[in-house]
Amino acid sequence: MNAAAQDPVRELMAQAAIVLVSPKFAENVGSAARIAANMGIGQLILVCREMPDRERMLTLATAKAAHLIDNLEHHQELGCALAPFGWVLGTSARQGRKRTTVNSPRQLMAEVLPQLKNNRVALLFGPEDRGLANEELRYCNQITTIPTVDFSSLNLAQAVAILCHELHYSVLEAVRRNAFPKSAPKQGNKGELEAMFDHVEEALTTIGFLKGGTDDYWMKSIRQFLGRIGLKAKEIKIIRGVCRQTLWCAGQRRQERSAFLTDNTKNSKKGTPP
Repeated sequence: MNAAAQDPVRELMAQAAIVLVSPKFAENVGSAARIAANMGIGQLILVCREMPDRERMLTLATAKAAHLIDNLEHHQELGCALAPFGWVLGTSARQGRKRTTVNSPRQLMAEVLPQLKNNRVALLFGPEDRGLANEELRYCNQITTIPTVDFSSLNLAQAVAILCHELHYSVLEAVRRNAFPKSAPKQGNKGELEAMFDHVEEALTTIGFLKGGTDDYWMKSIRQFLGRIGLKAKEIKIIRGVCRQTLWCAGQRRQERSAFLTDNTKNSKKGTPP
């Protein structure tokens, strides 16, 4: 592919970022930076308490990816790290009844590609010893598992390499064949979505649909449904408007009931003989 044809590939890959949650080894962060530089991904984000040792990261990043280490974005909270992103692809080696149906990275790239033009896309990876927890996977629009034979224990850097390669290869092929899928519209970012989900949970709890802390299953299902749709910022505002009106109506009903009970109490006292 000639240099001119590489330009759209670079532009699209620049929309993606690697997000590492609580990496335990600085060397794996350095390897991730090196992989990102090779695949044209321009941002590396860490979510952890303390920054890993810079020199150990640079050792495996090499000079070509040193700029990614120098410009690392560091957050304490995953929600803050993902706030600017419109689409999040999470990785998991574990499957179970509490986890959504997952596909291989190659299968999911057909859904990721349309997002790249108008949305920032995060590739999310968990720590080496446990991967992403359910609480962290709730931010994901999609979850992927890298197929292995019996022994599902890939090194973090290996997992990053496979996922980044699949994304880069899919973009290359689509551009080369001039068959890039129709672009998805700009989605509401994760910061807007999380605020909406909090509002939805508050409204559903207020009207009694959720029982307050005991209905994680229903909120998880709502998150998966709305996350899969890909809501635009305007649509998020509409849903939050419905939530505000629901909460207002519920408040009015409480006030009316309270006033009714107060009047009944007063009338009862008036009718009581001395």
